[in-house]
Amino acid sequence: MSGTSGLLGRNLKAVLESQGHRVVPILRAAKSGETDSIQWDTAKQIMDARGFENCDVVVHLAGENIVSGRWNKARKDRISESRIRGTRAVVDALEESSPRPRLLVSASAVGFYGNRGDEILDENSAAGEGFFADLAQGWEAEALRAETLDVRGVCLRFGVILTPEGGALKKMLPAFRAGMGGRLGSGRQWMSWLSIDDAIGIILEAIRNEDYRGPINAVAPELVNNQQFTKALGRVLRRPTILPVPAFALRALFGELADEALLASTRAQPERLQQLGYEFRDAELFPCLSRLCGRSDVD
Repeated sequence: MSGTSGLLGRNLKAVLESQGHRVVPILRAAKSGETDSIQWDTAKQIMDARGFENCDVVVHLAGENIVSGRWNKARKDRISESRIRGTRAVVDALEESSPRPRLLVSASAVGFYGNRGDEILDENSAAGEGFFADLAQGWEAEALRAETLDVRGVCLRFGVILTPEGGALKKMLPAFRAGMGGRLGSGRQWMSWLSIDDAIGIILEAIRNEDYRGPINAVAPELVNNQQFTKALGRVLRRPTILPVPAFALRALFGELADEALLASTRAQPERLQQLGYEFRDAELFPCLSRLCGRSDVD
């Protein structure tokens, strides 16, 4: 597994190990005393293929954080390098290994669809335009080369993963708890989301169920826009949400990232997951936020 130090990776690793699985981390640099690992030379984008020969499944979650700061050319190049060339390195190592793992599960993102307004998007919808959409297309193309190696490939197009431990929700909570939360821009942009518990659950199902294949929207079935999300979080925390952040202020702070992520509208639905019979722990936003924030007393 790559990305074992990340938010999703460390939680997934803990769950897998609690179930009796052996998780071998793919490490970018040797750690002191770490012997059970697969080494990844990120400068040359080469992995030790021998490490894959005793593995049944490869889970690839690593990559430069896409939304952690303002984009410029250098940062966009680092993101592309880590996501596209990094995934290529994983599949190249799969090709060189013998025997090969039976499955590659690779992270992707609903950014694949770009800014699509009110259009409802499923796995058959066309890719969008812009840096984020181009990135996801290249990222997935590299991952799905695994299919040519007789390795089942799954690309999970994650929405915003909700957990108070990190990510978007952790960043929102201080402002919302202080009564300073509000919608972003118009608030009409659709926001695809899922809980971290379902993110882990979907990966586990992809490992267990051979019908999981190709691109899959890893999002909750309740479709909400930013205004609805804002109201739900304020209601959970019993705080007002009357301080919107204007679009021009977001663009001034974040530049291109604001239009591609914060203000972009992506109304993705989990059609494949529903066809496959996946049972969501958190299908609706308000109960999910109540549970994650430890507020079972709200209604």
